[in-house]
Amino acid sequence: MTNDQTPQWGKPDQPGDQQPQYGQPQPYGQQPQYAQPPQPYGQPQQYGQQPQPYGQPQQPYGQQPQYGQPQAGLPYPQYVPAGPIPRDASGAPPLWAPWYGIGFLDAFTRFWKKYARFDGRASRSEFWYWFLANAIISTILFGGYIAGMIAWAASSTTVDEYGQSTSNGSVPVVGILFLVLYFVWWAATIVPTFALGWRRVHDANLAGPFWLISLVTGIAAIVFGALESNPAGAQYDRPDGQPKA
Repeated sequence: MTNDQTPQWGKPDQPGDQQPQYGQPQPYGQQPQYAQPPQPYGQPQQYGQQPQPYGQPQQPYGQQPQYGQPQAGLPYPQYVPAGPIPRDASGAPPLWAPWYGIGFLDAFTRFWKKYARFDGRASRSEFWYWFLANAIISTILFGGYIAGMIAWAASSTTVDEYGQSTSNGSVPVVGILFLVLYFVWWAATIVPTFALGWRRVHDANLAGPFWLISLVTGIAAIVFGALESNPAGAQYDRPDGQPKA
């Protein structure tokens, strides 16, 4: 440099006149030059991302949670069987699984085996075969009470020659017996019947509390019983050995 501060050929400029080189940090207070490599296509910028809730794993950008992983708010851990539902030698699936195409007698016995089990699903055949069996037994018991009362009224009343009827006051034992059996049957089936309806709405991939609507109107029970099965209802299954929610 000469005394008039004119840079000479081939000599570097003064520090105050230096231009920032690519990739070097800038002095304090200066804005950085555009030297950052662009983000790969398809990846989001780091700036502006929302933090994930504490304790929850972060999903990769653009990727939806995979089916079968436990999600927050579900009553049971999701389960997706690796293949078809296993069956034993008689062709019956395990109690945690629904039985599609079940017969009348099997549906009746399976109802009692899953007495108060609210997890899992129930097929339409399980649901309707039980209601058929319940209707038959309830009709027999209550009908026996009515028939016993009619028979007692006919046998205990006599008419004399003056046309006056008298009653011998005997206790209608048969009628009372059928009435007691009817109430015993009702008390024994109220819980498993409610659990069966709960599992039926699970089979349609609906939450169990939807069955509470049937307590208000019987039409809802018919509608829920007629709903088609939805494979996504497997999220309510709880296979043997799986942890409970």
